[in-house]
Amino acid sequence: MSFLGAQSRSWRVRSLVGAGAIAGVIALAVPLAHADIYQSVDADGVIVFTSKPRPGAKKVAVDTPVAMPKDRSPERLTRYDAYIREAASLYQIPEELVRAVILVESNYDPRAVSRAGAIGLMQLMPATAATMLVEDIYDPRQNILGGTRYLRVLANMFNGDLMLTIAGYNAGENAVLRYGGIPPYPETQGYVTKVIENYQRYREASQKRAAE
Repeated sequence: MSFLGAQSRSWRVRSLVGAGAIAGVIALAVPLAHADIYQSVDADGVIVFTSKPRPGAKKVAVDTPVAMPKDRSPERLTRYDAYIREAASLYQIPEELVRAVILVESNYDPRAVSRAGAIGLMQLMPATAATMLVEDIYDPRQNILGGTRYLRVLANMFNGDLMLTIAGYNAGENAVLRYGGIPPYPETQGYVTKVIENYQRYREASQKRAAE
C-alpha cells in the first residue's frame, strides 16, 4: 500500500539506544527502568544516541513516571486540529493518518507517558523527539510536528508504503528493515491494524464532509 509519496530530503541519524524509536501503545503503570539518553554528533556529522555519556554529549532523556491517558472530554478530539493540519501540510502526510496515530498512541492526551518513556500526543521517545527538533516534548504543537516529521522520514525510507510506515513508527525502522516487512510482533501487528482502521474511518468522514 503506497499512499504517502516520498520527499527527496535525506536524514542521517544513528541510534544506539535500541531498535524501537517510538513506543506504540500506552502500557499499564509499571516502574520505569533507568533510561538516561545522551545525544552527540560524530566526526561525519551523524547524530548519535547512547545510554552512556560521551565527550560533548548532552542528556536528552531521563526517567519519566508512567501516566495513563486521563482526558476523556469530547473536546480533546478537535482541540489540536490546527496543529494537525499544519503538520500534515508541512510534511505532506495525510491529515487522517496523523489523527489515527494520535488516537491510537495517546487517545489525544498530551500528558500521556508509556512505560517505555514515550511521551505526549504522538508518544515520542525523547531521543526521537530531539532528532525531530522537538524542544518541549509535552508541547502539543511541537509533539505533533515532531511525530509527523518522523512519519515523513519513515515514508521516505519505505517508499511511501503506508503499512511499513506505520509499523516503523511502532517498532522502529530497524525492525522493519530486519524483517523485510511488518515485524512479527503481536503488538506491532495489532497497532498497524488499529491505525489503518482509524485512518480509513477518518478518510470516510472527510470524504463525507467534502461531499456535503
